[in-house]
Amino acid sequence: MIPQPRAIDVDASRLLKRAADFVSLGKPRVVSMVLLTTAAGFYLGSQGFVNYVLLLPALLGTGLAASGTLALNQYMERDVDALMQRTRQRPLPDGRLQPTEALLYGAFLTLAGLVYLALAVNPLCALVTAATTLTYLFLYTPLKRLSPFCTVVGAVPGALPPVTGWTAARGDVHFEAWILFAILFLWQLPHSLAIARLYREDYARGGIRLLPVVEPDARSTGIQAVANTLALLVVGLLPTAIGMSGGIYFLAALALGLAFLWYAVAFAWMRTIPSARQLLFASLVYLPVLLLAMTLDKVPHGILLP
Repeated sequence: MIPQPRAIDVDASRLLKRAADFVSLGKPRVVSMVLLTTAAGFYLGSQGFVNYVLLLPALLGTGLAASGTLALNQYMERDVDALMQRTRQRPLPDGRLQPTEALLYGAFLTLAGLVYLALAVNPLCALVTAATTLTYLFLYTPLKRLSPFCTVVGAVPGALPPVTGWTAARGDVHFEAWILFAILFLWQLPHSLAIARLYREDYARGGIRLLPVVEPDARSTGIQAVANTLALLVVGLLPTAIGMSGGIYFLAALALGLAFLWYAVAFAWMRTIPSARQLLFASLVYLPVLLLAMTLDKVPHGILLP
């Protein structure tokens, strides 16, 4: 019997929805930020012309490993996600995917990404990516239920992607790569604290012990946000001081850093939902604009093409 078009359409729709659920396990928006910072690290680490033939496999392998790591994170936190409003509709707590499916999918993507980086790029690049995966899954993820210090620990894997890009371009790690790491590390703290303040009640329901959950008055959260944006203001100027970028970047970093600090101070003073939302928005503007200024000012006449 020839299948009816209606039945074929239903099956195709079901397959597309399952595919979309698997993709969502890898958190594409987070992966896009990982790839942005990896590409920036690659470009800044490149000597002379940018080797785009090498950049593409570096981004592909990093994207696979990052997607797999985030899928494994959702597998590990599926019980917590089921308790929180903002995450209960994810594929695992909603029952659209089975835990075993997520585990196998995440493990396959992570392993494939690491092996591909080791073979197509270089072993050091794969090693840095493996460190990102291990610290994210086995330090940051379990620590979220134990201590507010998890935010600091979680900033480590979040700050490693530009180092991955740098090692992909050069095959080694220079002092400049750790400047990029420090910028990403310090940026993540006020960014994450703002999110934690916005969703404090939800995190509390899930048993996630972030700083705004442990100290609901958000006083310590505000102090931490100001301290880290102030440190970021200083560290953000170092690329010019060590010769990575020029004067245009210096002015951009100074302006961005002062604006970011302003919103952090406003948040520390008011400790309200609107001020947390403004701080979050400032963080989302700060990082891509800073990286763009850093990369554009690396070469006086703009980006060199092969």
